[in-house]
Amino acid sequence: MKSKLARISLLLLLTTAAIAQTVDKKSLSLDGAEKVIAAAKAEAKRLNAPGGVIAVVDDGGNLMALARLDGTFAAGANISIGKARTAVLFKKPTKVFEDIIKNGRTSMVALNDFTPLQGGVPIVVDNQIVGAVGVSGAASAQQDEELAIAGSKAFESKPVSTNAPVSFFPSKDVEAAFNKGAVLVDGTNRNYMIHTSRREKPGMAEVHEQDADLIRVVDGKATLVTGGTVVDPAPTAPGEIRGKYISGGESIQLAKGDVVVVPSGVPHWFKEVTDPFLYYVVKVR
Repeated sequence: MKSKLARISLLLLLTTAAIAQTVDKKSLSLDGAEKVIAAAKAEAKRLNAPGGVIAVVDDGGNLMALARLDGTFAAGANISIGKARTAVLFKKPTKVFEDIIKNGRTSMVALNDFTPLQGGVPIVVDNQIVGAVGVSGAASAQQDEELAIAGSKAFESKPVSTNAPVSFFPSKDVEAAFNKGAVLVDGTNRNYMIHTSRREKPGMAEVHEQDADLIRVVDGKATLVTGGTVVDPAPTAPGEIRGKYISGGESIQLAKGDVVVVPSGVPHWFKEVTDPFLYYVVKVR
């Protein structure tokens, strides 16, 4: 009996020791890698980056996901992968090594599988490096790093509060805005705008290449044509196209209280309207 208890005690001791010598390890999933890609692409869109290849590797330097933005040079993929691998295997942003080499330690370039170019950043979750993201082919080395940093922060929790002011518009101000058709909230430092729109006659065909339109009818009726082909299209501003009318497309009859969402890039045209036709437009980029 004593021998059996001794064996059990020894087994428990060894098990406890084994547990004490192991740690919980975070790992990057495919969904997580795609989330990193999405965050970097969103930053590229915000900065109007002319191109770029975004590569995500796991903590062993193995490629998990890659996205090539339009207009990026062919070698960008290999360079971005090299940046990501260097960042994760050496556990530092690649700019650190580029700066070291610039300062005279050129012997570092002799290392194997080493890409000491700015634009590789480790991905850290709960103080553990789970992978890295590398970017190549943006407007500059600095922008490469900015996109990579945005991707690496994909898992950071967003603040639950902000100091941004709340906008309030009394009904008399809203009514006055509808009387002339005006911008209620502009797009300065925002990714949206709110228009109090007024139409007294049909308009031109429109295409917003970057903005989606959320339309809510306040008063009146209209025939909205969506899709089809814009006749005699011409750019009127960056990302904005106007034309005489739409050929083909689908007609929607709008009345008070109706809501319609027109995605970015979709032609639309108010073919017929009552006088006046009042509606909110929330433009979201």
